[in-house]
Amino acid sequence: MDTLKNKVLELAESYFPNVVSQRRHLHQYPELSFKEFETSKYIAQQLDLLNIPYETGYVKTGIVALIKGKNPDKKTFALRGDMDALPIHENTGLDFASKNKGVMHACGHDVHTSCVLGAAAILNSLKDQFEGTIKLIFQPGEEVLPGGASLMIQEGALENPKPAGIVGQHVYPQFKSGTVGFRKGMYMASTDEIHLTVNGKGGHAAEPHLITNPILMASEIILEVQKINDLGQQNNIPTIVSIGFVEGLGATNIVPDQVYIQGTFRTLNEEWRKDVHQKIRNICSNISAKYQGHVNADIRNGYPYLENNPELTERVQKYATELLGTENVKQLDLRMGGEDFSYYTHHIPGCFYRLGTSYPDQPSSGLHTSTFMVDEKALKTGISLLSWIALQELNH
Repeated sequence: MDTLKNKVLELAESYFPNVVSQRRHLHQYPELSFKEFETSKYIAQQLDLLNIPYETGYVKTGIVALIKGKNPDKKTFALRGDMDALPIHENTGLDFASKNKGVMHACGHDVHTSCVLGAAAILNSLKDQFEGTIKLIFQPGEEVLPGGASLMIQEGALENPKPAGIVGQHVYPQFKSGTVGFRKGMYMASTDEIHLTVNGKGGHAAEPHLITNPILMASEIILEVQKINDLGQQNNIPTIVSIGFVEGLGATNIVPDQVYIQGTFRTLNEEWRKDVHQKIRNICSNISAKYQGHVNADIRNGYPYLENNPELTERVQKYATELLGTENVKQLDLRMGGEDFSYYTHHIPGCFYRLGTSYPDQPSSGLHTSTFMVDEKALKTGISLLSWIALQELNH
C-alpha cells in the first residue's frame, strides 16, 4: 500500500502545476448554471489530451468519462465535479480574476472541476494498478433548481456502468488548506423555496373600509410561518423557515393589490418536510379567509437532504487519514445548507466531504462572496485524495 500511496503523492506533485493552470483558466472564464458551454469544451479538451474517452451532451453541457483499469467490469466508482459559477461581480484583484462581467466562481466549482481533472490524470497513469472502472461526472447547474445532478441522473449518468459508490468534495474556507472534513450519516438539509402571492384589493390608504389590505395579510402570514421554527425545535427536528423577500408596491397613501413573499425552508426530516409544506398552505388559507383575500402558495421542492452513507464515509475517512495524517482529518457539524450532490446519495452510496482551502496565516472570505479566494495548495490535497479514494474503493 505504501508504494501505491507514494506513487499517488508523487504524481500529485507532478501534475499540481497543470491543475493550478486548469483551475485558473476556469476561474477566469466562469459561466452560470446550465450555460457552461465553454467550460464543457475546455474539459473535453483536457480529457482529449489524456486520451480518456467521454460522452458529452448530458443536460447539454455535462460530461461523463470512463477510466478503465484491469478487468473493467468488476466494479465502478464515481468522482463528481460541478462546473457552474454564480452571478457575483469578483473583487479579489487576482491576476486571473473573472473576465466574464458579473459572474464569478465564488463557490469553488473551478476547484472541484480541476481536482477531478487532476485525479483523472493520476488515475489514468495508474490504470495497471486497479481493477474496475472510474467514472468521472462533470456536472452543470448545481446552484439552481432543479439541480444538474437530478437531470444528469435522469439522462443516465449513473448507468452503463452503474457505480457502486460516489464521492464529491467541496471547498471549505473554515478549514486550512491541507485538511479535510467528514460526517457520517445525515449531513445537509433539504432546500425548498417558498413563493407566496398575497392578493387583496388595493386603494386609498385613508379608506380602509373599501379595501382588502394584502400588507396586513402578508404581515400575519410571515409571523405565523416563522413560528414553524419553534415547532421544529420543540420536536427536536432541525428546521429553518426564513423569509428573505417581501414586495408590496404601494406608497404612504396607496395600498397595493398584491404582496409577494419569498423565502426558504430547510430541514433534515422528510416527513416533517411534507408536514411543513401543508402547514404553510394552511396558514395562508386561514389568514386569507380572515381578510377575505386570496393567497397563491407555491412551495417548490428543492434538493433533498444529503445523507453520507455511513460505511462508505467511514472507509473514505480512513483513506484520508492514511494519506494525510490524523491531524489533517476533521469532523463536520450538521449543515442547514443544501447541495444537489444529495440526489446521487439517494440512488447509490455517496460521501460528500469538505476540502480545506484557507491560507494558514490570513482570514478567508466566505463562500458566495465577491472576495472569496482559495489557497491553491489545497488543489494538491484534492487531487491526491480523490485519486487515493478511487483506488482504494476499487481495490476494496
